[in-house]
Amino acid sequence: MKRTQSLYTKLVLILLLLILSLMAVVGAFLMRGIRNFYLESFFSEMQSAFNDTGLVNDLRAAADEDNAPDVMVEILRSHAGLLGINSETRNYYILTSDTGEFLAGSDAVAGSHLEMTPNILTAVAGKEGSQADPSGSYMDVALPIRGEQDSYIVYIKDNRQTVQNLSSELFGIILEALAVGLVISAFLALLLAKTMVTPLQSLTHAAERVAAGDFSDKLETQSRDEIGVLTRTFNHMADKLEATLDDLKRSEQMRREFVANVSHELRTPITSIRSYAETLESSGNAIPPETKTRFLRVIVNESDRMTKIVQDLLTLSRFDAGSYEFSFGSYSFEKSVRDVYNATIMEAQRRHHEFSLEYKSPIPAHVCGDRARIEQVLINMVSNAIKYTPDGGRISLTAGADGDMVWASVRDNGIGIPSEDAGRVFERFYRVDKARSRESGGTGLGLSIAQEIVSRHDGQIELKSRPGRGTVITVRLPVAGPEAAHE
Repeated sequence: MKRTQSLYTKLVLILLLLILSLMAVVGAFLMRGIRNFYLESFFSEMQSAFNDTGLVNDLRAAADEDNAPDVMVEILRSHAGLLGINSETRNYYILTSDTGEFLAGSDAVAGSHLEMTPNILTAVAGKEGSQADPSGSYMDVALPIRGEQDSYIVYIKDNRQTVQNLSSELFGIILEALAVGLVISAFLALLLAKTMVTPLQSLTHAAERVAAGDFSDKLETQSRDEIGVLTRTFNHMADKLEATLDDLKRSEQMRREFVANVSHELRTPITSIRSYAETLESSGNAIPPETKTRFLRVIVNESDRMTKIVQDLLTLSRFDAGSYEFSFGSYSFEKSVRDVYNATIMEAQRRHHEFSLEYKSPIPAHVCGDRARIEQVLINMVSNAIKYTPDGGRISLTAGADGDMVWASVRDNGIGIPSEDAGRVFERFYRVDKARSRESGGTGLGLSIAQEIVSRHDGQIELKSRPGRGTVITVRLPVAGPEAAHE
């Protein structure tokens, strides 16, 4: 919760600082604008007044009179409106041309304390002093007036009181606007912070639930902004995490079942071998020869079955480790199917099965793949059909091509597989009828190996079955072979 409060505070402070900064910048620009406006206005008025030929000629004529300063003061008084004279803020003065000493003016008190400004010094040098100083506390203009005999300086000075008054008034308005703006911005900041923080709070709580293993609740959002995208991404991540955990649980369960199945499958032949071997050892010559032969045959068969289990486990472990090597090359898929048929027909006839081979469509002469491994898959398919079909059944091996794929299918009218088991027959050690499978010599690994081999060929293997009606298992392989064959 401390993080949430901190985020509230940060958002509010950021918006308040933004308003303060904005008002400060606006105020600074307004103040400078007013100052520059009055500065330009002052010099514009002075330029306009002293460009008046009549005013300048009258001043020059008055400069030669005996009481020139007083006459010049009267002339300036008569043009006070043109000069913008205001006794409180703007006054005029008559100064000596050589030292800039005060002689007369509209404000004698201020005139007696005039400082030597740069513009007065410029006028003493005989030039018009109209240099502007934006940062100064006054505005002034000094104009040399030369008569035929005497010379004087007409000096206009504005103390900027009007600008200062207006600036003070404007500053007060800015402060009032700032106070109102801060109140409004504080309210909006809280509203914005709540709008942003509430979804983050929900995300935080949801993350805590996910961390605790609860994936039941999903965050709802219709927003299309970044927070909405974050929320939808979090939901997607939670779904993926839940699926991953489910997969891990299933994998762990399968691992435990696998270990249990391996232990059971190996313990059964080992127990049989030990029992028969101990019987032979303890009985000695008391066992008839035919019984001893039968016992030895059981020991050999159980040893072979145990060897087959170990070999299949090693094959699967190589698949899992990615170290199983395939020998991809061009071969005749049609010939491989016929060779598998010829290799298994004797076994089918011993069980009195009706076993047929049929090609449904022409098969490409050359198919890319590992011929030995594909034939291993086909033999496993046919052998399963022979084993799990009651004697005297019907088994058909068909093959063909469909576009860029070749296929082979084995159909039987055997015992079939219940629908709840059909989806698990490719799992390791999974057998529908464990007792019957073990009696038939099956290890429960054949279809798992077949699926791995077909998958490495970028093909598919599928099984359809109905209890009591039989089973159809089909494998499809790309004619061009897997991508790994072309790397």
